[in-house]
Amino acid sequence: MKNKSIYQLIGSFTLLFFAAMCYIVRFYPDTLSGFDRGIIHAVHQLSPQMNGYFLWVTKFANSITVILLSIVFVGLFYFNKQKITALWLAISMALVSGIGNHLLKLFFHRARPTILPHMVTEHSFSFPSGHATASTLLYGTLIFVMALFFKEKTPRLIAQIIVGLLIFSIVVSRIYLGVHYPSDVLAGVLFGSSWLLFTYPYYKQKKLAYDLKAIRRKK
Repeated sequence: MKNKSIYQLIGSFTLLFFAAMCYIVRFYPDTLSGFDRGIIHAVHQLSPQMNGYFLWVTKFANSITVILLSIVFVGLFYFNKQKITALWLAISMALVSGIGNHLLKLFFHRARPTILPHMVTEHSFSFPSGHATASTLLYGTLIFVMALFFKEKTPRLIAQIIVGLLIFSIVVSRIYLGVHYPSDVLAGVLFGSSWLLFTYPYYKQKKLAYDLKAIRRKK
């Protein structure tokens, strides 16, 4: 695949950054306090009128929403003869977002921040952010495969930007609502991004091979 090495190089950097954050959170968590507090206070300088927006947008990465949307898109891809895309999304959401992120939370056992009151109720551990991981994987996959929805470059780019802003809004919402440290959501984005960047070239390779077989069967 063209640019395969570029995707893997960027994926390597995101994975190393994620690994470094894991090491710091595990053994030297206090070193992140200045970073976390600074961003938390900066985010909370936003207008209180943003409360409704962040309470709304964070729901796009709630467990139920993510599960339902994953099922919808996996089914949509599968029944529209995009089985490789359906498989890629299903593995990402089940293996990485579902199992992987949950196991990491149990391993790091990081408590939720108490710097500010929580505007939503959460019962799981804090690191890495499940909302950040899930939104990066689900909506990030849609960004990568947006050509399946839009053939023209301009509307495709607009859609990718909108979805990218959705991911960003979800990540900021977790800090604004008081339930995550910035390092939690950054780790979730890095975790999800690493998986997407490493697996995207293989997805493209398998998809091309599958499409070529489908063309041959039609002849």
